[in-house]
Amino acid sequence: MYRLYAYPGSGNCYKLALTLSLLGEDFEMVQVDLLSGETRSKAFLARNPNGKVPVLELPDGEFLPESNAGIWYLAEGTPLLPADRLGRARALQWMFFEQYSHEPYIAVARFWIKYLGRPADKEEELVRRQASGHDALAVMEGHLSRRAFFVGEQFTIADIALYAYTHVAAEGGFDLTAYPAVHAWLERVAGQPGHVPMA
Repeated sequence: MYRLYAYPGSGNCYKLALTLSLLGEDFEMVQVDLLSGETRSKAFLARNPNGKVPVLELPDGEFLPESNAGIWYLAEGTPLLPADRLGRARALQWMFFEQYSHEPYIAVARFWIKYLGRPADKEEELVRRQASGHDALAVMEGHLSRRAFFVGEQFTIADIALYAYTHVAAEGGFDLTAYPAVHAWLERVAGQPGHVPMA
């Protein structure tokens, strides 16, 4: 059985929980208190020396950190990962986009507002991050205005990666009404068999 070390409400942790659920895999959720510094404990650092969640423990006892590495591993040999070479590269393209052009802005803005109560000393940086987050949403809107999912017409881990923080973007001050294609895509993802809400 898989074991998922995770912080409730983390989009990166949710990616793995959602993928496991969509695939019908049994797993144990082990909650890690990120805000109290539990990820810096000796026990946790033995699982991930980088001191971050999520960490996926495989049935053989191996530990696999990093959310996108974990969902790639789980999707291998399933319909969630395209079978063709270009399709897999396209999935990676959007997963890299999520980590470099999306998550640092949308997820961080959400964290500052939802978990830190919108600190006054972060306000200027928050405005900048929200602007960059809107840039990422505009790229997604343009892409999704011509297709149902990010890689062709197939629901893949690229969608899972981008769904995790996009579907809670309002908690970071992002109004998604200006992105109708993104909104419709969110509904398509939520309608997938095995979908579960973020814990």
